[in-house]
Amino acid sequence: MKCLVAIVGPTAVGKSELALHLARTVPSEVVNADSRQVYRYMDIGTSKPTSSQRASVPHHLIDVVNPDDDFNLAMYRQLATEAIEAIQEKGKLPLLVGGSGLYIWSLVEGWGIPQVPPNAELRSKLEARARQEGNYALFAELNRIDSLAATKIHPSNTRRVIRALEIYQMTGQAPSQLWHNEAPSFPVLIIGLTLERSELYRRIGRRVDNMITTGLVSEVMSLLKKGYSLNLPSMSGIGYKQIGQFVQGQLDLAVAIEQTKYETHRLLRHQYAWFHLSDERIHWFDASESKVNEEVISLSLSLRDEGFRMAKKQQNSLA
Repeated sequence: MKCLVAIVGPTAVGKSELALHLARTVPSEVVNADSRQVYRYMDIGTSKPTSSQRASVPHHLIDVVNPDDDFNLAMYRQLATEAIEAIQEKGKLPLLVGGSGLYIWSLVEGWGIPQVPPNAELRSKLEARARQEGNYALFAELNRIDSLAATKIHPSNTRRVIRALEIYQMTGQAPSQLWHNEAPSFPVLIIGLTLERSELYRRIGRRVDNMITTGLVSEVMSLLKKGYSLNLPSMSGIGYKQIGQFVQGQLDLAVAIEQTKYETHRLLRHQYAWFHLSDERIHWFDASESKVNEEVISLSLSLRDEGFRMAKKQQNSLA
């Protein structure tokens, strides 16, 4: 039996809670699709599932690299594909859960990632340009070179902008020209959760306040003491950057908190650019509706049955 359920949507909408509820009814395991939860020691600021949640439902691709390790889309696709296949081999339902559109669509659409090795010297030059000219100068260059690739990268995500420019300068080809898609051979169900913008903002505010209450400042201080610089891609994530600046005396705590909330609002808008409400591939649900869990379970059971039928048909054809 092979199939996959992806649970997508903006931050703080309730994706993880839905996945845990679904897993209590349909034997499932979660594959993380949050680009920050792959890093060790970064728990509070990334809203990782708790130890009890991970004990009740197995989670994959959480705490797989240190904050100063290189981690890219090609590595994510390989690890996630291996995890999905392992879950399917157990006869369980893999749940791909997260708000990273890049990660989600790379798996659901089966992107072929250009296998271009990193060039440390070139990256250093591009990073220096970003510091001197600003992040948006590099993004503008990428947009001129490859407007399609630019639509898939947030302008402030300097690391991915640099990677796209690196691919272009190393190969002489636009990154999007090197992509090739090979969709999964098994059925995929995409569940989308959404809420009114005002309610999402309220949840974000509450989540950030709770991060501060539960020790985000101490977590950032611990990371800095371990030697992890704020210049690392992992440490540039929302919350870590702002609280890191507070710890280093560059911001007041109140300002750092407000900036964290503001940047999370920006992230939310970017996530809706990845997951369009008009996308007919996505089964959208209002997360405030009481019947969401019941309807998602019904759709997932139907998908599982379809997976069983496809597997049976394949077995019969081989017999």
